[in-house]
Amino acid sequence: MNIAIIFAGGTGQRMNTKTKPKQFLELHGKPILVYTVEQFQNHDKVDKIVLVMLESWIDYCEKLVSRYQLDKVAAIVPGGKTGQESIYNGLAKAYELFGGNNTVLIHDGVRPLISSETISDDIECAEKNGNAITVSPAIETITMEAEDGSIGEIVDRSKCRVAKAPQCFKLEDIVAAHKKAQEENRSDFIDSASLMKYYGHKLFPVEGGPENIKITTPSDFYIFRAITDAKENSQIFGL
Repeated sequence: MNIAIIFAGGTGQRMNTKTKPKQFLELHGKPILVYTVEQFQNHDKVDKIVLVMLESWIDYCEKLVSRYQLDKVAAIVPGGKTGQESIYNGLAKAYELFGGNNTVLIHDGVRPLISSETISDDIECAEKNGNAITVSPAIETITMEAEDGSIGEIVDRSKCRVAKAPQCFKLEDIVAAHKKAQEENRSDFIDSASLMKYYGHKLFPVEGGPENIKITTPSDFYIFRAITDAKENSQIFGL
């Protein structure tokens, strides 16, 4: 079974919105989160979805699930104090409902432009290698900062990749890694890939499209709108 764990626990501080968390901002009357969830809802290899949500927005999210007929959503659970804790809450619920012998695709609720092809490639890689980390090539020069604040080493960008999402693992493996982190009082891992790497797992990349952006700032939202409108226009006009 393939289970999507979609993390939508942020408050959207960098989006400068005072009314809604960024995952609930709307494009053409539909929240960003729904655009994201629909990518997994409509994928024939994704069996179930668990949403991790700000607790105060769970009731609203339940209404969205009903309105948009997102029937693969098996549970909506509250997030924790950190992103790491929130993801664990989703993983623990998936483990409780379906057991550890499954694959989970951990995804950001504000990455609505994930493609069906990338989801398929991630699942295939995880089936073969035990995990899959969606990446994209670094397209700008990457520098390291020296101790005195000047530019230090300039990294060969042809060898660099930007880690994105989904990040896919065997459920029992990622739950075990989280429990080790809890035993060691480690709550500072920036994402699941860094946590799994720290606890000795060899990770395998899957290259996804550059449009798979995380909507964090207003400019990200404008890019999302432009790409979505272009896709809709191509369907309408046959371009």
